Amino acid sequence: MNAIVKISGKQYRVSKGDIFKINRQEWKIGDKVKINDILLTDNKGKISVGNPIVNGASITVKILEHSREKKILIYKKKRRKGYQRKNGHRQGITLLEVVKIDAKSPEKPKKKEAK
Repeated sequence: MNAIVKISGKQYRVSKGDIFKINRQEWKIGDKVKINDILLTDNKGKISVGNPIVNGASITVKILEHSREKKILIYKKKRRKGYQRKNGHRQGITLLEVVKIDAKSPEKPKKKEAK
């Protein structure tokens, strides 16, 4: 089972047992968090697409750790002006593990009977 989840304005494709990183959140390590912003679910070929989210679908994630990524270097230069700047930063990240995906099965429209 796969799902596309929206966390902090970014979309991630996840399945049960996946470990993925997101921008740093203020959650405590070891906690389990339920996220309800599910945009799409795929359950063995049964696809549910939300408008914008799938009603009744959610994922439960476990917070593994908070850390920082590798340093990103920023280098600015204007030629023939003598201007050069080198700077960098490390982005904070949160590591998550998908514990459970709860998805509602897609509803089929009921046919009206002719009288």
